[in-house]
Amino acid sequence: MGKLAVGALRAVLAVVLAGTVWVQVLMVWVLVSGNDAEDGSLPLTPLRVIVVLGMVAAQVALVCVWRLVAMVRRGTVFSLAAFRYVDGVIGAIVAAAVLWFAVTAINAPGQRDDPGVTVIMGGIGVAVLGVALIVLVLRMLLVQAVDRDVEAARMQAELDEVI
Repeated sequence: MGKLAVGALRAVLAVVLAGTVWVQVLMVWVLVSGNDAEDGSLPLTPLRVIVVLGMVAAQVALVCVWRLVAMVRRGTVFSLAAFRYVDGVIGAIVAAAVLWFAVTAINAPGQRDDPGVTVIMGGIGVAVLGVALIVLVLRMLLVQAVDRDVEAARMQAELDEVI
């Protein structure tokens, strides 16, 4: 990865991380202060808690991606240490999908006249789980790359002994 790409990605990650922290602070402030303008049309308190938890999931993914980019830059991404961060991203995506399903369940009673909205929201949750599966497939590719790297190092050591 070039320095420009790494710098741009890190800038985007930092801005998104700052944004998620800001949203969390606002949501927690509204929950704690009691300045809730809830009109009863939706249960806003559970939705706010879900938003705070969703931001935690996003932050976990952002930090893991930051660490993976650092490993790519150092040339150490094809190591066992990378799996911890890839697993963190997968876990964060699955958590986000579960939280989205919770939002869908909270919203569903208000959609009795138009259940298609609930179906669409459920479909979005399934799509988010699909992203987790894509990252899982990429993790499997990383496993293969690490295995090949270990095998190449072993063969190089054997060759060095022969020479």
